Amino acid sequence: MASVFQRKFLGYRFWVAPGGKIMRRVADKAMAAFKQRVRELTRRSGGRNLEQVVRQLRVYVLGWKAYFRMADTPKVWNELDQWTRHRIRAIQLKQWKRGTTAYRQLLKLGASSDVAAQVAANTRRWWRNSGRLLNSVLDMKWANQLGGPRLC
Repeated sequence: MASVFQRKFLGYRFWVAPGGKIMRRVADKAMAAFKQRVRELTRRSGGRNLEQVVRQLRVYVLGWKAYFRMADTPKVWNELDQWTRHRIRAIQLKQWKRGTTAYRQLLKLGASSDVAAQVAANTRRWWRNSGRLLNSVLDMKWANQLGGPRLC
């Protein structure tokens, strides 16, 4: 017979925190399934506009969050939240397609001309660009205006 700490139960894994308190976290398999589903929903080649992607993603993420709300790992929620927004930013950058369009749109969103020029110079590097300079322009406020889902 195995210990409760060596088993998963309904997508949760248990661990002992300092002080002997038993805590819950999302099991690795459930976390991998979440990431895989988000990847499917946020493919950059889906041929959909960003609002449709965010709408579909919102339904899935909020349902997943409601199911795993008892997990005691706020750091994990924050990391997944950042990763999900990163994927949304990559879609936006790819949809702008050309550097001139990205430059123009970034200036409209309030980016400095230096930041807009650096992002526009590398528009084909969607994932890399969407995690650095673009993060300062397409921030939480932008994601909230799109209706992006929040995990934390």
